[in-house]
Amino acid sequence: MVSPADEPRPPRSRRTQGERRASSRAIILAAALEELFENGYAHSTTVTVQRRAGVSRGRLLHHFPSRESLLIAAAQHLVVEQIADMEQWVLGSEYGRTTGPERCDRAVELLWGTFAQPYFWASMELWVAARTSTDIRNELFPAERRLGVAVTHVVATMFGPVLSSHPDFDECRDLLFTSMRGVAMTYAIHPRDPVTEPHLPSWKRLARRMLDIDDADRTTGTDG
Repeated sequence: MVSPADEPRPPRSRRTQGERRASSRAIILAAALEELFENGYAHSTTVTVQRRAGVSRGRLLHHFPSRESLLIAAAQHLVVEQIADMEQWVLGSEYGRTTGPERCDRAVELLWGTFAQPYFWASMELWVAARTSTDIRNELFPAERRLGVAVTHVVATMFGPVLSSHPDFDECRDLLFTSMRGVAMTYAIHPRDPVTEPHLPSWKRLARRMLDIDDADRTTGTDG
């Protein structure tokens, strides 16, 4: 009788070259983001990222020929993943079926929560570096424009089709972004719990007022 240990095992499928490249690229990007978030732009180099990722220098440079392209790709990669996760959470949760004032308030809370995430601080590190570096600015600007399109889409999803079709929605969204970004920057020198941020009730009132939330809720009865 053949014991289970002696039975032939099915051959392990081998990863394709493309899968191996994608895997090593993801490992490098994750390591770069950790460096950027923990140590800042000035102290994040290809050497420190290579060491943290545990890959050869040749493999790192194959994917990212420069420090700037590596760090920018890392920050953008995390934001894109976060946007995808956020969108799925909105569509697949009870929140996605809320309406009116509750939907508006929760969208504002969710939007504010993104400014406490590592990718926000990673992006700010790059923005500051871009101020005095033409190379970084030239690489960062088109990436930020592409990202802006994705962000616009997911924010509209957060608020729902009725509120996001309001004629003042774009202005409301931009005002919230600008104000939240400015307030979030103060956390660099005064860390605190973002859940208790004093500006949060003001942002909710602003969104309700600009989007005529009571009228929208009374007219449609749904915003999902």
